[in-house]
Amino acid sequence: TATRSRSSRPWPAAAESRRGRQPLTVLVTGAQGLIGCALVEALLARGERVIALSRSDLAGSRFDSEGLRDRCTLVEADLTATADLHAALEAHDVRTVFHLGAQTQVGAANRSPLETWETNIRGTYMLLEAVREHDAGTRVVVASSDKAYGSHDELPYREDFALQPMYPYDVSKAAVDMIARSYASTYDMPVAVTRLANVYGPGDVNWARLIPDTARALVRGERPVIRSDGTPEDAANAYLAVADSLDRPAFRGRAWNAGSGQPLSILDVVRRLIEISGRDVEPDIQGTGVPHGEIDRQYLDPTAIRTELGWEPKWDLDGGLRAAWEWYERILTDR
Repeated sequence: TATRSRSSRPWPAAAESRRGRQPLTVLVTGAQGLIGCALVEALLARGERVIALSRSDLAGSRFDSEGLRDRCTLVEADLTATADLHAALEAHDVRTVFHLGAQTQVGAANRSPLETWETNIRGTYMLLEAVREHDAGTRVVVASSDKAYGSHDELPYREDFALQPMYPYDVSKAAVDMIARSYASTYDMPVAVTRLANVYGPGDVNWARLIPDTARALVRGERPVIRSDGTPEDAANAYLAVADSLDRPAFRGRAWNAGSGQPLSILDVVRRLIEISGRDVEPDIQGTGVPHGEIDRQYLDPTAIRTELGWEPKWDLDGGLRAAWEWYERILTDR
């Protein structure tokens, strides 16, 4: 499901409350990732002070290459250590937390489930507990995923569908989803979760994903290999809309789907990217069926976030792919 967004048009009282106020201090975990970079940019544009957990192992991230690191305050904190997190929250008087830090790869989760569960599940409940100790009124938006739903015969997925994951990554995101919402229910904390599908766009340097891998192959003059959509700007605006909604108690503990609502096959996406690139190649389709550990068909119904929070995608698939291609062509050609 494609995701880049029109201005997020948050709940009106939240928008009013931002006028003439002092900047908020916002903690972003996973700030170096694709969505994290776009979210940091959006927060800085709103005048917020951004605190980011320090990380240096994501080579090529826009966080470094486009100077975002220099505009944030970096803190050393382990997501699985409550004391570290509590110290960071206290030292900077954090008022809002966006929790995007996670192990994000299905294949890696299948190979190393314990590491994935430790990072994704423990990292989430340790962070939420640190926030509760710091100030239970701190707003928290937690990244869940469409994978949390597992496989359903009925499409598209709505927020009231059961979470029935089967594979390690999917289980980790369903657990994160339920743990986060339990803090809202049990402790009346302003917590909500986002459920996004595949996000793509300029800045994604995770070469195991479809769009980066396809773009890299095309820049090299190779046939892209198909093994299975959204852009980061739209995704960032969805996170901001959800965070702003938490000023209203009725929206606490909610899960929000964000996406275009339009199903797309992997082959269609790859062929459209090939056309945009101007390359005269055909995709190299290897294997048949659905890879083990992957879900055959998924797409999300974003009606709730559109009608209740006013968020909707700004970027269509071709526009998003064109922006992504131009970025990959520039950065890979320069190497």
